[in-house]
Amino acid sequence: MATATAQTTNTSAQRELERRMLRQMLLIRRFEEKAAEAYALGKIGGFCHLYIGQEAVAVGSLAALRDDDYVISSYREHGQALARGVPANALMAELFGKATGCSKGKGGSMHLFDAGRRFMGGHGIVGGHIPLAAGLGFAIRYQRGDQLCICYFGEAAVNIGAFHETLNMASVYKLPVIFLCENNRYGMGTAFERVAAVTDVVEHACSYDMAAELVNGMDVLAVYEATRRAAERARKGGRPTLLEVRTYRFMGHSMSDPLHGVYRTKEEVEEQRKRDPISQLAGKLKEEGVLDEAGLDALDAEARAEVEDAVRFADQSPDPAPTELTTHVLAD
Repeated sequence: MATATAQTTNTSAQRELERRMLRQMLLIRRFEEKAAEAYALGKIGGFCHLYIGQEAVAVGSLAALRDDDYVISSYREHGQALARGVPANALMAELFGKATGCSKGKGGSMHLFDAGRRFMGGHGIVGGHIPLAAGLGFAIRYQRGDQLCICYFGEAAVNIGAFHETLNMASVYKLPVIFLCENNRYGMGTAFERVAAVTDVVEHACSYDMAAELVNGMDVLAVYEATRRAAERARKGGRPTLLEVRTYRFMGHSMSDPLHGVYRTKEEVEEQRKRDPISQLAGKLKEEGVLDEAGLDALDAEARAEVEDAVRFADQSPDPAPTELTTHVLAD
């Protein structure tokens, strides 16, 4: 009886987890669509890199971590921030450059921070934040904690010397860091060459005495399980892991890039859309009888309403005061 009860509980918990992950992916998708609209209207300035298509990576990986773990990312970080629990209001306000933004309107799209949630920011320099992840891992180890740091970066960062240096140091010092490469197949200024480059690193990760896995980034459950295994390794022995998560962005590199770019065809993008992580998880829940079309529509409506509220909040929020120009203290 105890075994049967445990199985039922686990199944129930698993279904609730999957439902929550679907809701988070829908929120990210609707947030990014609205961000694109606001950018076109001139409400968002500077650079803006959307996460549409990659939602399973952030949602699946962060679902496997604890609230006291650290998160650090590159400039395509809207999705990670939302999955981490940073309010949509604070994120949209930051994109709008408002004082109520999570970085007080000073960071914009590429520099979202929430120290209280241990979201240690998006970073605009390709690969520049990877050594910072090692620093966070070293601090955890120095203080004898059992937390970990997850570090997101694109495949173009594997061409940066600091990437290799950091992996080497993380291995030598046995730092509790998960290095997660979001391989969306088109690193900045390149095309398929980065795919081979990252795969080479994964295949030779043993030279860093580091665990490595190749993960289907369009399957949120696959990402979740791989990250869960990596987290267990980090907490038990401080062993770092390199995850190459193969995903695909449906939008251009940034809002200044044409929808499909000049480096891929519309047909290719449409073919990849058949692997949409939201549709895949929604289909699974429908097949299992956990969710019907009305339930899916309700979840989507919740996400849309939350995003619409975030836009209203950002529109009505004040600009940063001139006196804030020289203050750089992050709120807890």
